[in-house]
Amino acid sequence: MLQRINTVIDCNVNLNQILLEVAQILHAGFDHFDWVGFYLDDRDKKGYLKLGPFVGPSTDHVSIPYGKGICGQVAVSLQTFVSQDVSAEDNYIACSTEVQSEIVVPILKDGVFVAQLDIDSNTKDSITEEQRDLLEAICSKLSILF
Repeated sequence: MLQRINTVIDCNVNLNQILLEVAQILHAGFDHFDWVGFYLDDRDKKGYLKLGPFVGPSTDHVSIPYGKGICGQVAVSLQTFVSQDVSAEDNYIACSTEVQSEIVVPILKDGVFVAQLDIDSNTKDSITEEQRDLLEAICSKLSILF
């Protein structure tokens, strides 16, 4: 899977197209990745994330303030966050009542937050350590595009 994503990165010049294709590969590659998408630093609205390319059901969360919810928290902490049971999270912003687990991986360019990969699963306890490692490697590769 990482090789396919490397090919997408190397063969495309449009950032949104690359992010969409990466989301499609991840969504198709894991049965329990029910929503895969990117939130980007909103350069027009300081301190906010804006929804980028995604695969899965539509969401009302097109703009999220830094610090709010898991995505907003990751934009501040700059650390990957995994929740195996989102109902146990105090700051979870529900995109769907079906979501049970979530992983959010920051994308940093020269140590500065530029975007994040957000994945929702409708299955509890579904994010493995191997998947976390893979997603962090993908985000590291994507960072060069920003």
